[in-house]
Amino acid sequence: MIIREKYLSKIRPFYDQDLIKVITGIRRCGKSVILNQIIDELKEKGIKDEQIIYINFEFENYYNLCNHIEFNNYIEDKIKDNKKYYLFFDEIQKVDKWELAVNSFKAVHGDKVSIFITGSNSDLLSGELATHIAGRYVSFKIYPFTFKEVCELKNITDKDKYELQNYFDDYIVWGGMPQRFLMTDEEQTRTYLSDIYNSIVIKDIVERFKIKDLDLFNRIVEYIVTTPSQTFSAENLSNYLLKDNIEVSKITIYNYLEYMCRALLINKAERYDVRGKRILNGKYKYYLADLGLGQIINKERKKQMGAYLENIVYNELISRGYDVKVGTFENGEIDFIATKFEEKLYFQVAYILADEEVIEREFGAYKGIDDNYPKYVITMDKFDMSQNGIIHKNIIDWLLEI
Repeated sequence: MIIREKYLSKIRPFYDQDLIKVITGIRRCGKSVILNQIIDELKEKGIKDEQIIYINFEFENYYNLCNHIEFNNYIEDKIKDNKKYYLFFDEIQKVDKWELAVNSFKAVHGDKVSIFITGSNSDLLSGELATHIAGRYVSFKIYPFTFKEVCELKNITDKDKYELQNYFDDYIVWGGMPQRFLMTDEEQTRTYLSDIYNSIVIKDIVERFKIKDLDLFNRIVEYIVTTPSQTFSAENLSNYLLKDNIEVSKITIYNYLEYMCRALLINKAERYDVRGKRILNGKYKYYLADLGLGQIINKERKKQMGAYLENIVYNELISRGYDVKVGTFENGEIDFIATKFEEKLYFQVAYILADEEVIEREFGAYKGIDDNYPKYVITMDKFDMSQNGIIHKNIIDWLLEI
């Protein structure tokens, strides 16, 4: 497995600080591997094994630490002297009221403990953590492999054009979940990704939010997957379900979508009124955290290459640390407006620039924008068609740039 330096470089300055290091991400995206890579670096610096306490709450031998009291007592028994201890708690959301124990470790031991925690839902950064440890944590979000990381894993350079295309085609279908690259055939890959999907649905959504109608929930997930990169409409989904004589309220639909977001199965992109400079409430697009999970959810899905590429570009941008919104005008839309500090980038994404009509549509989308921030059109085309200051990029070349 590769060293994920893009994340380690951000976490490393905090190894010895007393701020709690919170690492979130969808199940199996590589959080545990990153914790182990941090532990390896600490050992290389001379930290002794007995100063490192690691618990993965997914492991059966820790199931007895199911609440904050047992958890607290277990750790306190391990801290035997005044040396600095490094505490690693993986998938901590499985411990009831875990935040009380973590808060206690900080209160009792101060800077003599350095705490790292991971979790597979976004709530780690909401009410639970904010209430008890406000202002005393730093957060890092981990994503499945980007395509550049896949190339690093497979030791492919940008000179290997044939290999690059083959692996990119595979990436579109099966996504970037790190361990799926250890699978030797499609059946193993499908089984592995099915296990991840079922874990997310059953453990992180159905059990957690006490969903009773699993069939309805699965139908809503399937709808999101089969209409990728489309502006979501609860009314359209409701009408879609009515074809099968299923009535569902808009509140239920939006609740289910929120649960999927909180379990990090999908990400929500807000729509931004470019001229009015405001967020359009209730107008969203949803993107899968990993396209491989979409392959599992809907085995018979028809290929929608433009939508898949748009999903990949969205995931790439958020993994690079951008805040990403969908731009809207009176009569048009910009696929993405990506901002980071003072930087702003615009993106249009299409499969190929097949004819003049498509070229005009993609490049012409920028006619209503009169600022000087970089504007991109990302496609599968091999030839550079940049024009009027708008940069055209082949998607593979763009993904490998940084």
